[in-house]
Amino acid sequence: MLRGKHIYLRTLEPEDLEFLYRLENNPEVWEISGTLIPYSKHVLKRYLENAHRDIYDVKQLRLCICTTNDVVIGFVDLFDFDPKNRRAGIGIIVVADEQNKGVGSETLELLCDYAFSVLDVRQLYANVTTDNERSLHLFSKMGFQQVGIKKDWIYCNGRYMDEALLQKINT
Repeated sequence: MLRGKHIYLRTLEPEDLEFLYRLENNPEVWEISGTLIPYSKHVLKRYLENAHRDIYDVKQLRLCICTTNDVVIGFVDLFDFDPKNRRAGIGIIVVADEQNKGVGSETLELLCDYAFSVLDVRQLYANVTTDNERSLHLFSKMGFQQVGIKKDWIYCNGRYMDEALLQKINT
């Protein structure tokens, strides 16, 4: 478990099924996750049954963001884990009523420290649509630098959006 002052990160548990189901089936976040169709509880239950698998095996790690009184308020992911090139992608989602409270900053600080010190990752990257000012601000505040723009990268609600590529390199 990774513990901060106001939140902690933990692995997924079977009792997270309802929260996972609500979040993964919320069309408002589908553009972030690349989801096109809803997930069934059966599929998500099978996902939870395999969530214990090693990051070196499945190349990803999803952790629950929890308050100190054990309420799950979001997820943070490492994905595209590449131990040879010592890099991984990072993504975060926090429920709306817990945003702008420092949760994102504390979560990214914990997971970046873990990735750099335990997994020996040299760099982390994030993909954020350019209209997502909150996320761009969060990653920038946490030391990520914008290194490029992917033009017309995401097609959502009948329009194309640009996506920023942000990187944090541990030197």
